[in-house]
Amino acid sequence: MSDTLQDGTTGALRAELDRRAAGVAEQVIAWRHHLHAHPELSNREAGTAALIADRLRALGLDEVRTGIAGHGVVGVLRGGRPGGRVVALRADTDALPVPDRCGTDFASTVVDADYPGGPFSVSHACGHDCHVAILLGAATVLAGVRAELPGTVLFVFQPAEEGPPVDEPGGARQMLAEGALADPEPTMVFGLHVGPDPKGRIGYHAGHQLAASRLVRIVITGRQTHGSAPWRGDDPMPAAGAVLTGIGQLYRQRSAFDPVAVSIGHLEDVGRFNIIGETVTLWGTIRCAVEADVAEVERRLATLAEHTAQAYHCTAEVAYLQPVPALHNRPEWVTAALPTFHRVVGADRVDEVQPSLGYDDVSEFVNRYGGLYVMLGVQDTERTAAGTVVPVPGGRGMAVNHNPHFYADDDTLATGVRLHVHVALDHLTGLLEPGTG
Repeated sequence: MSDTLQDGTTGALRAELDRRAAGVAEQVIAWRHHLHAHPELSNREAGTAALIADRLRALGLDEVRTGIAGHGVVGVLRGGRPGGRVVALRADTDALPVPDRCGTDFASTVVDADYPGGPFSVSHACGHDCHVAILLGAATVLAGVRAELPGTVLFVFQPAEEGPPVDEPGGARQMLAEGALADPEPTMVFGLHVGPDPKGRIGYHAGHQLAASRLVRIVITGRQTHGSAPWRGDDPMPAAGAVLTGIGQLYRQRSAFDPVAVSIGHLEDVGRFNIIGETVTLWGTIRCAVEADVAEVERRLATLAEHTAQAYHCTAEVAYLQPVPALHNRPEWVTAALPTFHRVVGADRVDEVQPSLGYDDVSEFVNRYGGLYVMLGVQDTERTAAGTVVPVPGGRGMAVNHNPHFYADDDTLATGVRLHVHVALDHLTGLLEPGTG
């Protein structure tokens, strides 16, 4: 039982939350469509931040803090009843340098010509437009019942989750460095991420749900020469190719029972069709399900790059940037939250899922303060008896995050709103915390 509200009062307030969530659903969809049509890349989310701040101020929150870690926004809602708990609800706000082929009339046509490395077509191919709209909906609902809330709610809108330009600070770590959650400090952080799971289903994993991550930069340097006389230089391109091939052997040097992924997604060459350039730069990522494995994978990758380059009379410089810790859902938090999840979507629509080598720097918040991170399905898919997600016949199919065809079903956004507000209420009233499940 709550230490601040009687069961009957809590039940009535839950019903009121659901009523208000239904009432704000159309506005949430409208916000999502606007955000989807106007995406902004990491550390450039000025328009998104302005929309968020304007809306939070219109709700009459106690505080609206802006300009945190670039374009971060934190809204503070203090409830009208006594209570010492503080729940932080988090949404990430940035988009991706990915073209939009989702097939809707609000698809993005934005091109950012000034972003480092650009120009880029820009889209919300990871669903962060949904996250922002959902959290704005949750803020609207909870602000409407503030007099009945014990404790405090923080609405945390975080920029640069996808990673800022490498020469800029940003993201969750920078928000913490700037004291975004220092006053008051959360007693729980909650975040969700939309994905290709079946519409309206919640997926969770107790333990390491998401991987530890590092951004990798490998600069291979040779000697520039004319393409007609390669013997007069040292070509870094074959060395780069050999490094790419060798990376495939790194997996065999680690335990197959602790997944690791090393991927190179971008290559930069300063040559020309008839010029063998001086440098080739490889950009990629390391992902480790077990955080303790990161240092060993970094060591082996550096050894591979440096010695391979040397074999081609070149040199290699390896840098590891933008570290993100693994996201750990402590089992006791999961146990406490399952009754809330079951109430929101039904026990038969809550799935324990396999961990992923994806990352989300909400781990900076959850690992520090405690709490949970879950997946919310938004696509025309179904889960087989073996747990595999497959498309539903006649639906739009399955398009994973970061794919140009990624899409989200608007009708599931209201479920995200309800999930946020019920988690918030249950934590503030003492029903959702370790030892209460």
